[in-house]
Amino acid sequence: MQFKHLKDIRTDNDIKQKEIAAYLNVSQNTYSQYETGVISLTAEILIKLSDYYNVSVDYLLDRTNNPKRY
Repeated sequence: MQFKHLKDIRTDNDIKQKEIAAYLNVSQNTYSQYETGVISLTAEILIKLSDYYNVSVDYLLDRTNNPKRY
């Protein structure tokens, strides 16, 4: 499952996959596979991304269009 919001929020902030991968302590290829849904996102990765972008996990998983955290 491809995650549109995950890619969009990164590109909207002019952040390269390599930068996010370094923050998550994974390779750029692994991060790319998270975005395209080849590799499932773990709870730990989702929390780190949610904190980094200050958005809800549901937003990152395309379950809502509202990025606000509750």
